[in-house]
Amino acid sequence: MSTHHHPLTHRPLTRRSALLGGLGLLALPASRLAAAPQPSDVWPQASQVPGGIARLSLGPAATRPVAYADDVPLLVLGDVVEWTALVGIALTATPGEASITVQASQGVDQRQISYTVAPKRYSEQRLKVAPGTVDLSPEDAARYERERVHLATVMATFSEPVPQAAALRMQVPTPGRRSSSFGLRRVFNGQARNPHSGMDIAASTGTKVAAPLPGRVIDTGDYFFNGNTVWLDHGGGLLSMVCHLSAIDVQPGDVLKTGERLGAVGATGRVTGPHLHWGVILNRAMVDPALFLAA
Repeated sequence: MSTHHHPLTHRPLTRRSALLGGLGLLALPASRLAAAPQPSDVWPQASQVPGGIARLSLGPAATRPVAYADDVPLLVLGDVVEWTALVGIALTATPGEASITVQASQGVDQRQISYTVAPKRYSEQRLKVAPGTVDLSPEDAARYERERVHLATVMATFSEPVPQAAALRMQVPTPGRRSSSFGLRRVFNGQARNPHSGMDIAASTGTKVAAPLPGRVIDTGDYFFNGNTVWLDHGGGLLSMVCHLSAIDVQPGDVLKTGERLGAVGATGRVTGPHLHWGVILNRAMVDPALFLAA
């Protein structure tokens, strides 16, 4: 069961929000899990909701256009006939109109493309717990803040995009039951904590964890909430992270193929038992990993 708490979801950071991060999460029954996306031959699948992805047509161009959302570069895929911008939509996004800026490759003409973020109601769980169980010591709170600052720089990684959109179909990093749904929000003693920003996969300690796509290792470490963690850069601002590992078998700079081992499932960090927390990041927004899976 997960106690995952992504350190970058608190802006601004408050003591209360930091303190609520370490509570154990309870698995939802299967009937409460979000419905799987409909099958498609295009990955990631479009889902214009908070925590989802917008696929926006940029039309034809001789060279790859450059696109931004609030000054954050976007992943642009395709060819001279049709370019597509993929926009990760933050779980904190307000439903309604949004837009991106597109710049022609010559850097002269700029245009806006608008899209609509539809509302989505994720599951919520209200729990009463002993007040002392959510407190961080001053030392732990300081460590958390240091890690949050460091991981903000990791999350801002942007490298050359992958060449083909078809290559973005991901492989689940480890086999197992998905034990907690993306976007699930828990309320402890009336205080809301940030929604669950990844996919939890139930697996026993030592189970192989593999790269979901080809990627370069950009960060490894032992973090307060996430435990032993590996971050992968898949290109164009598409990143993934796997947390709570019992072993890390790679180091920054290593380049992995899909399915290549990077570590093993564990129970490090703030957890109540072994499992894998898998997060996918697109233009610095945590998005639903299920949108990249065939099933």
